[in-house]
Amino acid sequence: MADARALQKEPSDALEALDPASRDSADRRLKQAREVHIMSIVTKWKSWAPQLLSVVRIVAAFMFILSGSTKILAFPAGMPNGATAPFMSQIWIGGMLELVGGSLLLLGLFTRPVAFVLAGEMAVAYFQFHAPKGFYPTVNGGVAAALYCFVWLYISAAGPGPWSLDAIRKK
Repeated sequence: MADARALQKEPSDALEALDPASRDSADRRLKQAREVHIMSIVTKWKSWAPQLLSVVRIVAAFMFILSGSTKILAFPAGMPNGATAPFMSQIWIGGMLELVGGSLLLLGLFTRPVAFVLAGEMAVAYFQFHAPKGFYPTVNGGVAAALYCFVWLYISAAGPGPWSLDAIRKK
């Protein structure tokens, strides 16, 4: 009866009111319940991995499109002096790859081959334009190129995720 009255109080007070054997048993059950709850949260979080892959692809592609639109359309801002890349120059070709390839990746269409090509473009951009300026990407301005290279390489292997036109085409 004392145990029942103790349980009606605050949980911490209730545990103190129990005899030592009951308290140990209650502590073990409480610990097991917490572990099960934490495991269910982890399991639930892991189950969202495919959708989060799609989110990473979409957000990265949107940012990548902005890089290409800066070079080709001078939007949202132009290159130095507000200019665009000269037609058919290496920077113009890179900008077109970023604009068109980024749009395809945003939609999740032909994701694996497009991501592979764009990973190669970013590797060339890094080694041709950034690496000669210094070893460290933070010093040579190549952080974005290096990150995009490996993000696109990963997506070329992992695929587009479930929120993509490629996933719809497979159905």
